[in-house]
Amino acid sequence: MIRSEDLIDAQGVADLLGLAQRNTISAYQRRYPDMPRPVVNLGPKRTRLWLRPQIEAWARETGRIDDVNGPE
Repeated sequence: MIRSEDLIDAQGVADLLGLAQRNTISAYQRRYPDMPRPVVNLGPKRTRLWLRPQIEAWARETGRIDDVNGPE
């Protein structure tokens, strides 16, 4: 079961990773094959949603953030 409060959009992922633009998330998906994929993908140019806990874990494991409060 997915908790709705755990879902974040591309802007939320960008904010969590300290990226300036949500468009950078698409580049990250191509560059880092181990990055979690969206759990909801409604198609091109439509909403994609990720699970915050998966993004946070990946960001910590890869050194992109040191805790859940944001980038290093």
